[in-house]
Amino acid sequence: MKPGDYLIMQFGHNDQKQIAAGTGGPFTTYKREIKAHVDAVRKHGGIPVIVSPMERREFASDGAVKPTLADYAEAARQAARELKVAFIDLNAMSVPFYEALGPERSKLAFARTGPDKVDNTHQDNYGAYELAKCVVEGIKADRLEIARCIVNDFHGFNPAHPDPIEGFDVPSSPVVTSEKPFGN
Repeated sequence: MKPGDYLIMQFGHNDQKQIAAGTGGPFTTYKREIKAHVDAVRKHGGIPVIVSPMERREFASDGAVKPTLADYAEAARQAARELKVAFIDLNAMSVPFYEALGPERSKLAFARTGPDKVDNTHQDNYGAYELAKCVVEGIKADRLEIARCIVNDFHGFNPAHPDPIEGFDVPSSPVVTSEKPFGN
C-alpha cells in the first residue's frame, strides 16, 4: 500500500461465528477488528472505506428480506463515524436488490453449491456485479476522490431496479473454479 491508496473493506459474515462460539459480537470484537484494519491502512498512508456487510438471502413469509446482519451493519456504521472514515451502506442497498428479485428469482444472484442448492451468502457473477454497482454508488454519494476513476459510461444504479438477469453474461476466466469459497 502506498500513501493515497484506497482500501475498501467489507466483512461481517464470518464474524457471526464469534456469537455462536461466545467469543465476541458486532459491537465488541467486530468493531475492534474494523479499528485494527483502519489503523493499519492509515499507518501506511492509505484511505480506508468501510462497507457494511450485504444481507444473506433470507426472506420472511411476506416476501421482505429478513435481516441477518443488521447489527453488523450498525456496528460498521458506528465504527466509521467514530473513526471518521467513509462509510458505504451495502447492507441497506442489498435489501431492495434482493426484494426486487423476490424469493425465487433472487436465487439467480447467488452461487450454487450443488445442482439444487443455493449458497445464500455468496453471490454469483450477476449478484456480485450488481452489488459492486451499489459500492460505486456509495463512492459517488460520499464524493470520495476515487470517484474520478469511475468510467464515464456509468450512469448510476438503483438497487430496487436491478439490471435484468436474462442475457447477463461474464465470460469465464481461463482459471475458473467451481470450488465453494470458505465461510458459510
